[in-house]
Amino acid sequence: MSKKQFKAESKRLLDLMINSIYTHKEIFLREIISNASDAIDKLAYRALTDDRVGLNRDDFRIFISADREAGTLTVSDNGIGMTQEELEQNLGVIAKSGSMAFKAEHGEDGKAADTDIIGQFGVGFYSAFMVSDKVTVISRAYGEDTAHRWESSGADGYTITECEKDSVGTDVIMHMKPDDENERYSDYLMAWKIMRLVKKYSDYIRWPIQMDVEHPETKETGEKNEDGSPKYETVTKVERETINSMVPIWQRSKSEVSDEDCMSFYKEHWHDSTDPAAVIRINAEGQVSYKALLFIPGRQLLDYMTSSYEPGLELYSSGVMIMEHCADVLAESFYFVRGIVDSPDLSLNISREMLQHDRQLKLIAQNINKRIKNELIKMLQNDRPKYEEFYKNYGRQLRYGAVANYGQDIESLRELLLYYTDTDKTATLKEYAAGMPESQSVIYYAMGESVQKILRLPQAELVRSKGYELLCMTDEVDEYIIEQLREQDGKKFCNIVTDDLGLQTEEEKKELEEKENEARDVLDFVRETLGDRVAVVRLSSKLVSAPVCLTTEGSVTLEMERYFKKLPPTGMEPPKARRVLELNADSHAFAALSEAVKSDAGRARKLTDILHTQALLMAGEEIEDPAAYTEEVCSLF
Repeated sequence: MSKKQFKAESKRLLDLMINSIYTHKEIFLREIISNASDAIDKLAYRALTDDRVGLNRDDFRIFISADREAGTLTVSDNGIGMTQEELEQNLGVIAKSGSMAFKAEHGEDGKAADTDIIGQFGVGFYSAFMVSDKVTVISRAYGEDTAHRWESSGADGYTITECEKDSVGTDVIMHMKPDDENERYSDYLMAWKIMRLVKKYSDYIRWPIQMDVEHPETKETGEKNEDGSPKYETVTKVERETINSMVPIWQRSKSEVSDEDCMSFYKEHWHDSTDPAAVIRINAEGQVSYKALLFIPGRQLLDYMTSSYEPGLELYSSGVMIMEHCADVLAESFYFVRGIVDSPDLSLNISREMLQHDRQLKLIAQNINKRIKNELIKMLQNDRPKYEEFYKNYGRQLRYGAVANYGQDIESLRELLLYYTDTDKTATLKEYAAGMPESQSVIYYAMGESVQKILRLPQAELVRSKGYELLCMTDEVDEYIIEQLREQDGKKFCNIVTDDLGLQTEEEKKELEEKENEARDVLDFVRETLGDRVAVVRLSSKLVSAPVCLTTEGSVTLEMERYFKKLPPTGMEPPKARRVLELNADSHAFAALSEAVKSDAGRARKLTDILHTQALLMAGEEIEDPAAYTEEVCSLF
């Protein structure tokens, strides 16, 4: 019998796994139990169409036994077992998953009606080597008369030999490492430890996990003590018990499972070290019946902004998994939500395409999205700091989801939108409208890269000097949202850069008109000097102390222009904003420009270029030649 070597990459991965991947060694039992459950799932599925299996659902079980003298822990199942070839494929190559192959073969077309593949017999199996110095797998596959023994002491390789086994299934025998100063491996052979780990990690496995449990009993011996009292002795009684509840946590009532238990389940199931921001538990009966356990993550998920992230909830029918990531039950705005939905009203034999049009699923989706929204509103009202933290993580998803599908969800998400009105203050649209002074007739907002830059826009000075707050919008999609919403509680939105602020009296309008007539020669000079860099030059009604600002006319703003420039080239010229240069007639700079236009055309052209560049910088635009701008400024000294 020659020892076979792991593939080179498998050997490196095994060493990495034993020493690095898992931080808690105790999870090895969860992985081995999950693999056993997978094996039973496969044979239970086979039993649906093969009478020769000879087992019904009540016959399947996982059995754990510990031999403290031999130092071994054994996990046995009466599932489908593995052939010699499957042992070679599944255990000889790390990360080769028999369960994944089974799902790929049966899952997409819905044939695996009664299967819930939990583990992936590959990487997880090798977690056993974190606590074992030798692992033996004895397996007899369904339909085979011969069993095979796979044995390995780690990265040095493995052997496979024929052996005897009375029944179909698999035994995983782990020989525990000796105790050291860092770990008591012998504890994993103690009944209390095994039961605690099963309860912690595998309580919702739907097959019974059984174990022979010792119960000490005190009974009379039939003899008497010297004082005539009866003698007693302690006798150990061994009883086979099922040590898992077999009821998934989402199927259990609130009296049985606390929110803290749900949080622990979330962190273990989705491998998150942070408590969720909210737990949503639903038990619905009526037109459609279902149970759901949903979580709003407490931090931004590590893979959330990557292409590998798959949105959607785990979908079950009466405890049997239909789909691992069902995005159809979530509105796009809520793609960050994780959780489980289980309904007896959903058909097991259903394809993904049919599921998208399933009436029951649509009803479930409507109810779930409503509950998620209500939970977020409750968080907003009752725990503002938590909501603001949530919004930092997922506010962008809310906003982009709101404009998806032509903005059909914008109105329903209005209450959840949150914007800064100062560097440390936020407001919902409703809060902003409710807090407006009586003298304020519109809701002022501006777009920009950051709150700080928006608040320093020259157009913002007049609005803020009146005591009016400004909604700071830092994402391109915000502009589209505002255009769709149009108003809040009867108050229209006003873009301080492009719209009339509505702050001038009739007398002030007339005065500005007179100033423009007087300054016509200066405005025409500036327009001629700048050429096609601007479309319009005029005096401003928005500026207080700043000498100049850049605004736009028409439907395309500077933010929209920048957004279209970022998109991949399409062969078409991206739309451009119609730029307007506004000058402050009361500023020292304008007075100097006016004087130069009359007496020194060269100096006037320099001043014009400088003012235009300053307007670009304040608007967040790039300038073509910073060195030339610097030289031009210095030449005036």
